[in-house]
Amino acid sequence: MAVYDYDLGILGGGAAGLTAAAGAAQFGAKTLLVEKAGKLGGDCLHFGCVPSKTLLRTAEVRSLARRSKEFGLPSLELPPVRMGEVMGRVRSVIDTIQEHDSPERFRRLGAEVRFGEARFANDRTVLLDGERLTARAWILATGSGPSLPPVPGLDSVPYWTNETVFSQSELPGRLVVLGGGPVGVEMAQAFRRLGSDVTLVEYAGQLLPAEDPDISEVVRRQLEAEGVTVLTRTKAVKAATAGRSVELLLAPADGEGTPRTVHGDALLVAAGRMPNVEGLELAAAGVAYTPKGVPADARMRTNVPHIYACGDINGVFPFTHVAGYEAGIALSNAVLRLPRKADYAKVPWCTYTDPEAASVGLNEKRAKEAGVEYRVLSAPFRENDRALASGEPEGMIKVLIRPSGALLGCQIAGHNAGELIHEWVAAINGGVKLSTLAGAIHAYPTLSEIAKKAAGSFYSEKLFGERTRKILRLLFGLRGTAGTPEGTGR
Repeated sequence: MAVYDYDLGILGGGAAGLTAAAGAAQFGAKTLLVEKAGKLGGDCLHFGCVPSKTLLRTAEVRSLARRSKEFGLPSLELPPVRMGEVMGRVRSVIDTIQEHDSPERFRRLGAEVRFGEARFANDRTVLLDGERLTARAWILATGSGPSLPPVPGLDSVPYWTNETVFSQSELPGRLVVLGGGPVGVEMAQAFRRLGSDVTLVEYAGQLLPAEDPDISEVVRRQLEAEGVTVLTRTKAVKAATAGRSVELLLAPADGEGTPRTVHGDALLVAAGRMPNVEGLELAAAGVAYTPKGVPADARMRTNVPHIYACGDINGVFPFTHVAGYEAGIALSNAVLRLPRKADYAKVPWCTYTDPEAASVGLNEKRAKEAGVEYRVLSAPFRENDRALASGEPEGMIKVLIRPSGALLGCQIAGHNAGELIHEWVAAINGGVKLSTLAGAIHAYPTLSEIAKKAAGSFYSEKLFGERTRKILRLLFGLRGTAGTPEGTGR
């Protein structure tokens, strides 16, 4: 039997890599974790979830201050934002969390942590700083990076990506955002609230293309109400510099209509991601990959069974929580030898605009694509007392069910949707019946009551219908309603 330096080798120190390293080491596997950058934490900590949500919170506080009159308070005149101080807070939050992701912590757990650029020599061996390191199994967890859309001239103009936007110290007067996915819409709203004039450009017919149109529309209405110029069904056809600004020539996506030009003091490109496979020499290990990532099966195995791919690099879901979940799947297979498989049908996600847009299970788009018969239960936030008291009446909840009432999915666009969705995550994962949700007591007044209202609407049609009334009148001699449609009671 071959002897290797390590039981498990992991390339990449982001969410997936750290989860796998911590678990493997605590199980007693001799574990090696290699990170290309000089620190652990990956994209989520340094360029993604943590800095973006920190910036969004700062922008939300400023937005609330500007809305003071809506809450019966005096109007406030706010001075211009000092972007350096805003980004200083972002960095301080990153630094605080970085302590949890320190190399020392993982070494204390029992993993060896190395920094440098590793590349495969064969399917069991990587080269790191001239040293040959072998492992019985490897996990690829190198994540993804921003990709550039094929716009002529784009590579010759200054632009930001998620990897550079949080290092800026000056607030641009005009910001153009190319891409209307989660990163694009979050940053568009944040910079608008901080004081920039923002133009958001999206090729598809709606923002957040993965969501249902009505959910997307809630977000779009709010962005436009705050002053963001939203251009959907629009493509960038050329980029150039114009003095100290960036110039984008735009045209209708269908090719019909008149082109237009927009200018920005800064350009943020948020038009997709690509897997970080450059320099890994995957061919030397016999690992197949495409421009979309390294394909893996439900057990996270690549075409080479002892090499696994977790997180953004496999191209399934670009979410931190999915990366951690997939790392657990790979760990079960690679270390514990348990044939555990991933199930993506119940993965939640959230876009952290204000209002937020959250989803779990099937939405209408995915149900139609899968040929699943469904019906929709819905309720608006404007009928929720806590939403009204909080001054946050915009939004809706949509619950997809089978005709029998079995849960298929839930989508929420509204205040704190990212928190509210987890009642439905638990319900769908636990096989909870719709009747249980409808009958559960929810504290009043809370936003979560909207879940009970949506679930209860399935039963109220039958419970309070004319047929039920006739039966009750017959059984109990009920005399009918006391009021008239006009409410006179006569």
